[in-house]
Amino acid sequence: MILDALIKIKNEIDPTLTFRRSCREGICGSCAMNINGGNTLACLAKIDTNTNKTSKIYPLPHMYVVKDLVPDMNNFYAQYKHIEPYLKKKDVQEEDYGKVAYFQSPEDRVKLDGMYECILCACCSTSCPSYWWNSDKYLGPAVIMQAYRWIMDSRDDFGADRLSKMNDKWSLYKCHTIMNCTKTCPKGLNPGAAVGEMKKLLVGMTSSGIPNQG
Repeated sequence: MILDALIKIKNEIDPTLTFRRSCREGICGSCAMNINGGNTLACLAKIDTNTNKTSKIYPLPHMYVVKDLVPDMNNFYAQYKHIEPYLKKKDVQEEDYGKVAYFQSPEDRVKLDGMYECILCACCSTSCPSYWWNSDKYLGPAVIMQAYRWIMDSRDDFGADRLSKMNDKWSLYKCHTIMNCTKTCPKGLNPGAAVGEMKKLLVGMTSSGIPNQG
């Protein structure tokens, strides 16, 4: 894999080469980078069997670069924090946390498939032109899909509030359905579909009397 080549370069040729890595199994998302023109994980990208071809490796595009192949992920993580990516319940006492189980039917559980598997590698968001030019405001496909994941979670009591929070011209409506996000996802997920489904929910919400700000 490309990651093996990078490790070999760092160990044997240039110890100053800087990149992120961890699990080496496509689970953590640490080694996300642009390889031969596409965003992917270095641990999942195979080295070309034609060794005469040059592999071109860059950090994730349109992010500030800390060093070599390490992009600054602070803005991406701040956007993720903004959507409050955790279960929120009403009328729960502090002493109940960690003690109460919230059950979910198999039918409701399957609604989260294709979203909970996201590893927050940012490959999709950094392949999105809208995110390139407006990453200071536009949440991007990865974060929007995670927002939708919690909206669709039957155990969460704040779905309507979460959806209303997405009803502005920057959170969601800067998506132009180019679908770069879906094409590049190394986990085979479909962030573009999640964005589209959330737009449908917002149409239903605004038709019920909540003004559409998009």
